[in-house]
Amino acid sequence: MAPHHGNEHEHEHERQREADSDRPEPVIRDHRKVDPVTGKARHAEGEERPAEGAEHHEDIRPVDEAHDSGDALAQAEQILSEAAAGAEAAAHDAVIAELREDLLRLQAEYVNYRRRVERDRAVAGEVAVVGVLNSLLPVLDDIDAARAHGDLAEGPFAAIASKLEQALKAHGLERIGEAGVEFDPNIHEALMQQPGEGIQVDTVQQVLRSGYRTQGRVLRAAQVIVATPQ
Repeated sequence: MAPHHGNEHEHEHERQREADSDRPEPVIRDHRKVDPVTGKARHAEGEERPAEGAEHHEDIRPVDEAHDSGDALAQAEQILSEAAAGAEAAAHDAVIAELREDLLRLQAEYVNYRRRVERDRAVAGEVAVVGVLNSLLPVLDDIDAARAHGDLAEGPFAAIASKLEQALKAHGLERIGEAGVEFDPNIHEALMQQPGEGIQVDTVQQVLRSGYRTQGRVLRAAQVIVATPQ
């Protein structure tokens, strides 16, 4: 029985050695960055040592990229600045155009206002003159009656009457008192009609009371006797 057990142990040791021989041997890797013996920096396995000048090139590359980024940022800022300046200029031009339109509108309104004031002033002046002339028509009627009776043939009153008539004429007063002209209902008032000889149209035969007008406006129509064709 003893020899049998000895064989079993030998076979067991052989199987263990075979199993150990099949196992891969452990690999120990030193990942320390600094060699403990030389004190120099190590490089990882499989990592290529940078060639001469490579470190300088790698150091420069980020600087170039930063420089390019700075240029892009500067260009973007310039574009934004130009856009803002353009928008500000456009807004400035719009304000100027609006102010110009307001100024032109105010100028036009002022011109219209001045014309209206001048027109109203002229009309007011004409109305005032017409009022004065109308108030003096009875005086002119008295002068005509006195002249017809021979009371103003000479003397100081005749001179006064003549000066008054000349002054009123200078203010645009015109007498309507001519006989022998065609009858015009716009300036003549017919108080009587009678047949006339040798006429083809209604004609003023006699003026009973003179009429007056100024600036084409009839202040009073002349009272007349009209001769009609037979």
